[in-house]
Amino acid sequence: MKNKYLILVAFAVLFYGSSTVLAGPTQLGSAQGFAVLGASTVTNTGSTTIYGSLGVNPGSAITGFPPGTVTGGSIYGPGGVSNQAQVDALTAYNTLAGLSGGYNYTGFVLGSAGYTTLTPGVYHFDTSAQLTGILTLDFSSNPTGDFVFQIGSTLTTASASSVNVIGGSSLSGVYWQVGSSATLGTDTTFAGNILANQSITITTAADILCGRAIALNGAVTLDNNRISNNNTLQDFGSGRPDFGSFGFSGGSGSSSSTAPVVPVPGAFLLVSIGMASLSVFRKRTSILN
Repeated sequence: MKNKYLILVAFAVLFYGSSTVLAGPTQLGSAQGFAVLGASTVTNTGSTTIYGSLGVNPGSAITGFPPGTVTGGSIYGPGGVSNQAQVDALTAYNTLAGLSGGYNYTGFVLGSAGYTTLTPGVYHFDTSAQLTGILTLDFSSNPTGDFVFQIGSTLTTASASSVNVIGGSSLSGVYWQVGSSATLGTDTTFAGNILANQSITITTAADILCGRAIALNGAVTLDNNRISNNNTLQDFGSGRPDFGSFGFSGGSGSSSSTAPVVPVPGAFLLVSIGMASLSVFRKRTSILN
């Protein structure tokens, strides 16, 4: 009886050791396919170039295309695809806003002395956040991690400021969850996914070379910009990588709800323990007999 019992235990350990957990799908869901998504309107001045889809919901006005151009995706009016993308973007926004255990950066200026290089984590601002100079997001310590910036009110960037990303992988994520509105200053070179509760204004010649601009309740205003949600396929000749992360959305580019399967940590250790225990019991039984 004991022999049968231990055999069952060993098989249970083997089963547990070979079981799997599901890694989550892309944070953005169906909004993954969009480079720009507005709620009330999307307006453009000049020769803005978008790689990825452009949409609006529940509003209906998309103006300035042409002369603006959209490649690598389609233009969607309200309802259907745009509506579902807004639903998924709101879910992502709420998920990001609910994360805890990060760094309180209230009052600190990103890109200023002492705040030029960050490692993956959650960075919280009670109210507004500002970017000046050059900010480097370094994934080297955790290429599959996320940068999440929780901003209570507004995000603004100074002219000619930039966000650079190094050491990333196909699962790297960069998210800017903005409680009110975001404004990218002239000639800013930005990276990551802006999810703003209200509006997003991207001023003259500011670029999001790997990321997205998603406004949940207001307008997206464009002016001679370049925006790509997949820098691996379209970097506008900038040479800036997104490491196959599909615009730092951390989901390997899939908008499917089917999640990849990964081993449970420690599975092989559990298998080894189970097999060793069974071997010892068999030897002991043989001696006693």
